[in-house]
Amino acid sequence: MRNPIRLIALALLLASGAAHAQTAVAVQSPTRAHVEVLASEKLEGRMAGSPGEKLAADYLVKELQRIGAKPLPGQADFRMPFNFTAGSKDGGSTVTVTRAGASPQTFSTPAQVQALSFSDNGEVSGPVVVAGYGLVVPESQNFGYDSFTGLDVKDKVVVVFRYFPEDADQQTRATLARYSGLRYKAQAARQRGAKALLVVTGPRSPNAGEVVPMSFDTALAGSGLVAASANGAVADAIFAAMPGKTLEAVQKEFDSGNPHVAGFAVPDLTITVKAAVERERQTGHNVVAYLPATNAMAGTAAANVQKPWVVIGAHYDHLGRGATGSSLAAKEDAGQIHHGADDNASGTAAVLAMAEALSKQPRKRNLMVAFWSAEELGLIGSNAFVTTPPVPTTDMAAYLNFDMVGRSTDNKLTVQATGTAAMWPKMLEQANIAAGFDLVLQEDPYQPTDVSSFNQASVASLAFFTGAHVDYHKPSDVASKVNFEDLDRIVTFAGSITRRLLDMDEAPLFTKVEQKTDTGGGRAGMRIFTGTIPDYATEVKGLLLSGVIGGGPAEQAGLQKGDVIIEISGQSIANIYDYTYALELLKIGQPAKVIYMRGGERRETTLTPAARK
Repeated sequence: MRNPIRLIALALLLASGAAHAQTAVAVQSPTRAHVEVLASEKLEGRMAGSPGEKLAADYLVKELQRIGAKPLPGQADFRMPFNFTAGSKDGGSTVTVTRAGASPQTFSTPAQVQALSFSDNGEVSGPVVVAGYGLVVPESQNFGYDSFTGLDVKDKVVVVFRYFPEDADQQTRATLARYSGLRYKAQAARQRGAKALLVVTGPRSPNAGEVVPMSFDTALAGSGLVAASANGAVADAIFAAMPGKTLEAVQKEFDSGNPHVAGFAVPDLTITVKAAVERERQTGHNVVAYLPATNAMAGTAAANVQKPWVVIGAHYDHLGRGATGSSLAAKEDAGQIHHGADDNASGTAAVLAMAEALSKQPRKRNLMVAFWSAEELGLIGSNAFVTTPPVPTTDMAAYLNFDMVGRSTDNKLTVQATGTAAMWPKMLEQANIAAGFDLVLQEDPYQPTDVSSFNQASVASLAFFTGAHVDYHKPSDVASKVNFEDLDRIVTFAGSITRRLLDMDEAPLFTKVEQKTDTGGGRAGMRIFTGTIPDYATEVKGLLLSGVIGGGPAEQAGLQKGDVIIEISGQSIANIYDYTYALELLKIGQPAKVIYMRGGERRETTLTPAARK
């Protein structure tokens, strides 16, 4: 049975200016039309930088204009562009195999050679070392396996097999599979001084003899190593230099998974690898507007209040057809439109509906209405915004985020980031008297959604979320499955909180939340926790920090936003992927040396990892 107080509240919030007066019981959904448009076939999944994203942005701009919103002060348009890496393609890589006393053999077709997506661009030559599967399992795993044991690969071209040993027992395969990523193999070769990595898919493996397809990769820079894959013809040319050894026989030796099967140098052979990666840069667009404070003088900021801006926002991008994002589509659904009705047409619709309702109300503060793009690629749009904000983040009283708010079940609504201001729990409790949700409050603001960007900018924040479901990141996330009744209740509930924030004289006081960790160490299966928060949007060699978690190991080590980590525990760091792999070398409770750059100055500190629950 629906709560009559909720219906009355919704009617009061939306009735002003309605085209047709209706009773509370018959009120039209303020969100349904928005979700149906944004999740329609026409918008093709709203992939960042795509025509579908442009159509979605056009729709948002039209709706913002309709309710009387304006571009932000100093901005000529609602659309705020930012650049990002949308993918990579091979620009003409080659491999030349030269045996002593023989003519060079050059391979240059895409079927023969392709650069790996994370490769540096360049051409290098060197003697050849075969390093098995190129696997290194960190000592912390208590599993002795290092394909480079006994090998001198400095200034060499390292040839490795793709995947992991085919004939190893199940437990061994499970362990080795974790470290079989090509980035991990490239990092291992680079750390040992190799000039290049050449990957071949052996005849005993899946996709035998094929090159590795150029994969989607959002990295803005290479990995510090020339890296490519080669087909069976190139592999045969390499192994032809070794009388009595065939490619299949060599692979079979390594396939046992026996760590004592050693790699070897190939005598009288030189390989030249030229890698050419063309990284596709695209432009995405945040759509941002504002409703000026009604008590402010024309052309001035809101008067007589602390922090004169309240921000409500949601990401409006999704996965397109799933080719370049984190699609979970079944094999038979690959390539279909990922409609993203809940993720995140629902949040976008909620923000539009709230903005329209609040546009008719007096307010002491400016209301910023924001729609982020490229969230699905790593919070890129919101990160770009807070990195170079058109309105100082210090002037923002609060940020409210809406991501996947359309699939409420059992009357449950989760509100995250409640630890960022002491007043949030009481304010939520008071607003919920009318709404009647079964609220789940989570203090943690370090969430995989745009609220994280604002938390890092020290803005008191809340994130509304109705939970994951079986249609997440699949084409089946369609408008017909959205729970519009509860979505509209969320609009009313969050709208009442926003209205209060707009009218308060004082702003919420930001509280830095400390990540809760288990600092005991040594237990298998615990993940390393360093407390670093990477910046995914900026092109830099190393790991640029967009912030550190309060009370975490990174903060305790003196690291801070803007630092660039270039080495940890003796492992050089060229990008986020290197950093992720380097974490496997760390041990809980054992200090690790970190080298980083701050303002162009090379610095050193010691970080002691903790364990994360």
